[in-house]
Amino acid sequence: MRPYFTTLILFIACSSQSQSLQVHVSDERGVALGYATVQFPSLSRGGYSDSSGTVEFRNLPAGQQELSVALVGYFAQKMKVTVPGQPVISVKLVPQWLKEVVITGTMKEVIRSESPISVEIITPKLFRRNPSPNLFEAIGMVSGVQPVIGCNVCNTGDIHINGMEGPYTLVLMDGMPIVSGLGTVYGLMGIPNSLIERVEVVKGPAGALYGSEAMAGMINVITKSAAHAPRLSAEIFGTTWGEINADVGVALKAGKNARGLLGINTFLYDRPLDNNRDGFTDLTLQKRVSVFNKWQWARPHDRLAQLGARYVWEDRWGGQMNWTPAFRGGDSIYGESIYTHRLELFGTYQLPLQERIFTQYSFNTHRQNSVYGSTLYLANQDIGFVQTYWDKTWRQHDGLLGAALRYTRYDDNTPATILPDIILLPGIFVQDEWKFASKYRLLSGLRTDFHPIHGVVWSPRMALRYTPNDRNTLRASLGSGFRVVNLFTEEHAALTGARSVVLAEALEPERSWSGNLNWNARILRPGWFLSVDATGFYTYFTNRILPDYDTDPNLIIYKNLNGHAATRGVTLQLDYTDALPLKLLLGVTFMDVFQVTPNADGILKKMIQIHAPAWSGTWSANYTHPKSRVSVDCTGNWYGPQRLPILPNDFRPEFSPWFALLNLQVSRKFLRGIELYGGVKNLLNFVPKDPIMRPFDPFDKNINDPVNNPNGYTFDPSYNYAPLQGIRGFAGARWNW
Repeated sequence: MRPYFTTLILFIACSSQSQSLQVHVSDERGVALGYATVQFPSLSRGGYSDSSGTVEFRNLPAGQQELSVALVGYFAQKMKVTVPGQPVISVKLVPQWLKEVVITGTMKEVIRSESPISVEIITPKLFRRNPSPNLFEAIGMVSGVQPVIGCNVCNTGDIHINGMEGPYTLVLMDGMPIVSGLGTVYGLMGIPNSLIERVEVVKGPAGALYGSEAMAGMINVITKSAAHAPRLSAEIFGTTWGEINADVGVALKAGKNARGLLGINTFLYDRPLDNNRDGFTDLTLQKRVSVFNKWQWARPHDRLAQLGARYVWEDRWGGQMNWTPAFRGGDSIYGESIYTHRLELFGTYQLPLQERIFTQYSFNTHRQNSVYGSTLYLANQDIGFVQTYWDKTWRQHDGLLGAALRYTRYDDNTPATILPDIILLPGIFVQDEWKFASKYRLLSGLRTDFHPIHGVVWSPRMALRYTPNDRNTLRASLGSGFRVVNLFTEEHAALTGARSVVLAEALEPERSWSGNLNWNARILRPGWFLSVDATGFYTYFTNRILPDYDTDPNLIIYKNLNGHAATRGVTLQLDYTDALPLKLLLGVTFMDVFQVTPNADGILKKMIQIHAPAWSGTWSANYTHPKSRVSVDCTGNWYGPQRLPILPNDFRPEFSPWFALLNLQVSRKFLRGIELYGGVKNLLNFVPKDPIMRPFDPFDKNINDPVNNPNGYTFDPSYNYAPLQGIRGFAGARWNW
């Protein structure tokens, strides 16, 4: 009996030892990581790694178990382990910044930390902390990026980057220029957040790759991948003002190799409100439908092929509270009514060759029927774009060589456009990224465009990246940009009220030189992660074309600047995450945007630009309770004084006050992909004062009254620096299957 007894004791000891497991957590260099969360979810067992990166589990049941390892600032790992099995399991975690891929800065897929161009990534998670129906509103959560409403009646606007107006910002969809011209005003408001995989923002000139309109920077909207989208997704939310937004997304499949995504977005607001009691709607009434379809094909050798399309229909109006479509275009009751039809196509095809040669193409057509009071504005614009480029890597060089062709046709019913304006703009570009001395990358590029009127236009670009270690990155860039202006596509909102557009001379293209200096530091400590991003920027303009609101209150006068203009400033952004889990995002921007011109005596005079606050900032705080899955989000923006368009002897201040917009949201996730949320927007209930001058006389029929109007004020709805919507509640639901 003794041998059997000894064998049994040995078996129990070995079995007991085999069912104990040590998990050792380290980074990719082998450095131990403490405070990592190590769990067996199905067993409800877990713990934290100690200072040596180790956590031990005893008395684990035999069989195959799922092991989960997570740490703030690193990508989580999941794996299958067998018990009994190896007594020690080693898990290596990869820092998140080493795997984030961007394409906007260089037209190539590169790791974000290795890109010589500073690129900011915004994911839908940030947008969900303050739900909004479109990209135009959501993009304001990026520091240094400001959505500006240019008209208090029709609520049209554009996006400013570092104080530069919307026409200086190029908006791309999946790398293709989609939103421009007339679409600068309405196209952004038709991009629902439900279609977005991520948004990449580049601050600074990119004309060497993308040509005109990229002087301030780029916003590249990356749509969801058809291959990885949920089979079915839906979201609906509404506000106490009566706004309703609904999204539906469906993943499609055709055969073995084709994957598609169909998305439908609708937005409805048909409840006129006049809380400031000026007789005008505080928010434009809107009906909008956006249909998006994208297809991707699996090809040999992972060659790329995708095609996307989007159609946007919108009917919006704002004006006096008793306006109806029966008064459209009349001069008795004032209203601004815009009917919009917009179609966009875009795609990429990699040629079936051994070399990496890509063809990208896009087309958009915009049809607009609008009235501003009694002024009828009918406009059609077609923009086609195609480019082919060769992506070649050799030795320590990573290069691009390409050619592009852009076709623009614009026509409207104004006297300035007797015949349709047709421009064919061919160009060639070259770019080289040189990797040397292991810590340096030098990017150089040159683009040449051939404008039919202005001739050859050169756009050089250079950027240097220096990485002293894996936690710090320095980037410096210098580049030139140009822009050819079509005023009626950019300033048609100037047709509102009493102001008309006047061209004082034949306009020359705007030119600029811009420089950026960026420092990014990543600090990882046990239990928390901090990213610090600081950027200094400077742009010098010649031939700057700026609207003159001051010479005549009835006109907006355009001419090339006799002098120079500049934009300079600093942006600081902090991104903090810890194991609570608490996430904090804080951004602060200081900028000085001005023009310098000689007066009648030849003395140089500095004028601050309109809608360019010297100080501005964003913040976002998120806390998620791990057990209850309840999240609390606090988001907001704050702005310092900004210069506003005023009339002569205006009783309203020329500069806006300091103000903040504060939002609060509570959400909870349930099983089966369901999430409910609700909260309050504009919690401080801040609204601008006197946004419309003389709202009781919108057609200026009684301005020549020295008794009741001694200052000669005219109707003007352009005095805007904040939304007219006050405090309001919202609630919604999401579902992903």
